[in-house]
Amino acid sequence: MALGFFSRLKQGLSRSTQKLTSGLSGMFTRRKLDEAALEELEELLITADLGPSVAERVIESFRANRFGSEVTDEEIRLALADEIAKILEPVAQPFTPDTTHKPHVVLVVGVNGVGKTTTIGKMARFFTEQRRKVLLVAGDTFRAAAVEQLQIWGKRTGCPVIAGPAGADAAGLAFEALKQAQAEGADLLFMDTAGRLHNKSALMEELAKIIRVMRKCDETAPHSVLLVLDATTGQNAIEQVRVFLELVHVTGLVVTKLDGSARGGIVVALADTFGLPVHAVGVGEQAEDLRPFTAQDYARGLVGYSGETERE
Repeated sequence: MALGFFSRLKQGLSRSTQKLTSGLSGMFTRRKLDEAALEELEELLITADLGPSVAERVIESFRANRFGSEVTDEEIRLALADEIAKILEPVAQPFTPDTTHKPHVVLVVGVNGVGKTTTIGKMARFFTEQRRKVLLVAGDTFRAAAVEQLQIWGKRTGCPVIAGPAGADAAGLAFEALKQAQAEGADLLFMDTAGRLHNKSALMEELAKIIRVMRKCDETAPHSVLLVLDATTGQNAIEQVRVFLELVHVTGLVVTKLDGSARGGIVVALADTFGLPVHAVGVGEQAEDLRPFTAQDYARGLVGYSGETERE
């Protein structure tokens, strides 16, 4: 039987769960939640990439509500999942295109290798299945592999891909693509971009130019700026968000490669630090493995809580 997404999420988060809960099992076999236990738990949360601020908030809640109680590791898992869900709920916002824009322009940013192109392809498939007309722009013009990969996704999804010769001006491509999308009555325009952070000023200049030129066609574009982050980078993802917030007005996050990471806690740290919407998470290579982010499912998947029922 095909796995539902909650099962795939739990499976994808298994390395993160193991990192977080192997310590819990040894720590709590019906033990009083005293100061020593809370201190051990706080250290465990920090090493699981949830970050010191989240760890402190969780521990303070435990101290207020459970201090001195005898607890099992399963009770701690459920309480931990509830505390994590509270942090995640405000940012768990599915990506919803604004239908008043024709097209809704989505600029996709992030460092090279995080999965921007794959994310665009998966989102294109999701929206074409909803009978939306989608255009793709291969704006990372210096990486032939990125252009080819987007063209493959274009063939898979039946979405036109606007690409130029190697090294073409990304802003010029954006302008032509937006004019074409407007002429064809497209619902969505996804634009891939370069992610060469080693020369931050050049990247800032390129992104600013893309936005400036797009606004000659539509003064409200881009309508969304999605920052794609690779979960395997752990705490480095926080620095990447800071850098891209300097470069461009990021409107939401997509976190990929959770299935290859023991650092799923980073999503909680990102939510706590920035409060930016987390639109989707990726737990595998298949198109259906990128799904809208839901707080409770993620929190329970992360702590390995087994009391949840399967659902799509």
